[in-house]
Amino acid sequence: MELFSHSWQALRAAVAALPDEDFDQPSGCAGWLVRDLVCHLVIDAQDVLITLVTPAESEPTADADTYWELLDAPPTGEDPLDALIPRLAAAYGEPRWLKFHLDDVGSAAGRAAELADHALLVSTQDKVLTAGDYLAAYVLEWTLHHLDLTAHLPSAAAPPAETLAAARTALERIAGAPFPASFSDEAALRVGTGRRTPTDAERAALGDLAASLPLVLG
Repeated sequence: MELFSHSWQALRAAVAALPDEDFDQPSGCAGWLVRDLVCHLVIDAQDVLITLVTPAESEPTADADTYWELLDAPPTGEDPLDALIPRLAAAYGEPRWLKFHLDDVGSAAGRAAELADHALLVSTQDKVLTAGDYLAAYVLEWTLHHLDLTAHLPSAAAPPAETLAAARTALERIAGAPFPASFSDEAALRVGTGRRTPTDAERAALGDLAASLPLVLG
């Protein structure tokens, strides 16, 4: 829970501190501007609220790692929801309204997470898992999107070291192998999920793991 709160608060604070002009810069999500990514974060926050009040009665079918599905290829933007995001983001007009909505819904999602019974079984995306596992999965979500937010904004606040380390560990469990010790946590996350191409030296250090990358999480 601490890592969920820490990663979410840090991401929201980074968005709140952005000057308006940064919202028109590209993000680390292919085809999305920063404003599109922030709009996606609003929807993520809504998903957290919805999931935490959607109890399930069947046995768990997933945990924090198997919550993620590995896709064959990165999103193309043709998925109806992906295509909707830029139109929704543009409809906000001024960045202050996106900031306001993220702060409003994001604060509620953070509070709901704090109050949640982590043993409660919840349902989302045709999966059943504990609320604790669901929130743990979102540490990876928040951290990767924090990296997306700052991909082309070097002056923006970076993700906290603790959440970078936790997200790396989660990705290594999903990969079924550790990343080389020579990789920083940020490099492991960016290269591991295809957010950037490994250098020749990094590819050599990855060894057999290189063949299974990138891990496209869905």
